[in-house]
Amino acid sequence: MLSDELQPLEEADQQVMEESAEPTSDPRTHRFECRSCGYVYDPDEGVKKVGIGPGTAFEDLDALSFRCPVCRSKVAAFRDIGPATKASGFEENLNYGLGVNRMTPGQKNVLIFGSLALAFAFFLSLYSLR
Repeated sequence: MLSDELQPLEEADQQVMEESAEPTSDPRTHRFECRSCGYVYDPDEGVKKVGIGPGTAFEDLDALSFRCPVCRSKVAAFRDIGPATKASGFEENLNYGLGVNRMTPGQKNVLIFGSLALAFAFFLSLYSLR
């Protein structure tokens, strides 16, 4: 009788685990960062400077002729940093902070520069308090 009651709970737990599992992303959409200078190759943007069009995966680049557009390092100097939607930072640190560690770099930029602009607007509003 007790096992009959626990079975629906186990099925619900398994369903929650499947839903919370991180979806696998296509490795052809991953960004790659140059370990020498920090340049990030994004396949959605390509590199106009050297004639690589948007949508070109890093694996499709010629390993012999492609060099980092900033520091001229070879393909071996690049490392996979995941898709653009992946939160930046170490995996073990993502659960700390007030949710900021789970933000993407673009979201962090909006938060930082938006709060600076708001603080500046408040500072300027002090002049109207004569």
